[in-house]
Amino acid sequence: MQFSDGGYRPGYNVEFATDTATGVIVGVEVTNAGSDQEQLSPMLDQLDARYGQRPKEALVDGGFASLAAIDSAAEHQCTVYAPLKDEEQQRAAGKDPHAPKKGDSEAVAAWRARMGTAAAKAIYRLRAQTAEWVNAVCRNRRFWQMPVRGQPKCRNVAILYAITHNLLQAQKLRAEATTASG
Repeated sequence: MQFSDGGYRPGYNVEFATDTATGVIVGVEVTNAGSDQEQLSPMLDQLDARYGQRPKEALVDGGFASLAAIDSAAEHQCTVYAPLKDEEQQRAAGKDPHAPKKGDSEAVAAWRARMGTAAAKAIYRLRAQTAEWVNAVCRNRRFWQMPVRGQPKCRNVAILYAITHNLLQAQKLRAEATTASG
């Protein structure tokens, strides 16, 4: 995998899909791709295989939001909430970043327009308390370097981490429910 210093070393990118309502990790994947660019569709496929349905909405960071991934998600009736690339630079250049671009598919044009709405921006802000929160908790629990080698072993470690996270999260959710009801 290529790293930010330009060098290549053994490395893996751990992807988590998180339920926004509960903070529970619902999908896990480990890749040796240095970018998240093409990981949305495989994660949606994994969620479909695991739960028998895809999520109706996907809240992802800009790295996941390739135009092809947005098209693929739309084909499966999944609405993507992801930031537009270079939104501020486009505005500074006097362009409307939410206007359709030449060659945009219907799904991509709808995504651009959607992300210009206040409602979509509010939904996107939830990412900090879900996906970013889960990643921060990983780092705080010192899960930022794999103790094993090889993608299958790394996937097993990531799954064990997700199980542990979910057990701790379930305990927290149960305690909150007990406090709220009692």
